[in-house]
Amino acid sequence: MVREFELCPGRRVGGDQPCFIIAEIGQNHQGDLDIAKRMIRMAKDCGADCAKFQKSELEYKFNKKALERPYTSKHSWGKTYGEHKRHLEFSHDQYRELKKYAEEIGIFFTASGMDEMAVEFLHELDVPFFKVGSGDTNNFPYLEKTAKKGRPMVISSGMQSMNTMHQVYQIVKPINPNFCFLQCTSAYPLQPEDVNLRVISAYQSAFPDIPIGYSGHETGIAISVAAVAMGAKVLERHVTLDKTWKGSDHQASLEPSELAELVKAIRTVEKAMGSPIKQLLPCEMACNEKLGKSVVAKVAIPEGAILTLDMLTVKVGEPKGFPPESIFDLVGQKVKKNIEEDETITEQVVENHVKKVKC
Repeated sequence: MVREFELCPGRRVGGDQPCFIIAEIGQNHQGDLDIAKRMIRMAKDCGADCAKFQKSELEYKFNKKALERPYTSKHSWGKTYGEHKRHLEFSHDQYRELKKYAEEIGIFFTASGMDEMAVEFLHELDVPFFKVGSGDTNNFPYLEKTAKKGRPMVISSGMQSMNTMHQVYQIVKPINPNFCFLQCTSAYPLQPEDVNLRVISAYQSAFPDIPIGYSGHETGIAISVAAVAMGAKVLERHVTLDKTWKGSDHQASLEPSELAELVKAIRTVEKAMGSPIKQLLPCEMACNEKLGKSVVAKVAIPEGAILTLDMLTVKVGEPKGFPPESIFDLVGQKVKKNIEEDETITEQVVENHVKKVKC
């Protein structure tokens, strides 16, 4: 069984634990603190376990030329990429306010640390776990420093190869055993043919001692539900209040009704996964009593006859008798009374019958 660990206080992931659902608010808050709070509340109301943001210290994430690059996209909040990002970036005090709000309403709060200094701040903020975005998964110095903080880690794998993920495992595991990988494809929105859910199974085989999850950027909920059915123990989906808002992530995000539907579907699927033991269940008894078939006499059978297969057939019988799977066991058995054609074969008419106990 895949090992479990405590991702957040009192909330474990892995093994037979329920899927941990992260509502990725990211920067879909439009740089507005009130909208951010509304989104945290929405995540809580829809049943998500965690509301997550993205924190950057811009001068550490981007070099000067990247910040000065003209940004003329329809999604831009400024003339340069730096102006755009500064509009969307909350201050340290605003993050403290958001975390306090999340705690007040009862939902876990964290953020992706998009650079090493952002990780330092989030560590100071005392988030329950670090999310490593796909863009930093092959940033090995960042990974090592983040792992050394000792907090659980959720590591996305968009844009990476299996070889890189093995390297990530080898770097993080000796330092911090409490981490998991998320299968992810970094495209917005993501087309179904590029999802590659089978990577979840490949990760489960390659890294059997850590939980595996899924970070999705597709539209709709079907693929994410399938990921949980395949064993994803952490699920992350971008969320928004309105897909028509300015911003490149909104189109690949779930609106409140979709998030609520996703959470409900995941919890239903988890119940449906059930037990690997196949047996007649109590809920099937009524159907079995009504429609379950029995062995009956195909012809009239005289007392003392030795049963042959051509004497027997299978029908819904009244009363119930031997189940169909016993028909071959009855061949060669002696009957101790006359049996009419179409009569149910019961234990009482078979000589020396010993009832088999089902295990």
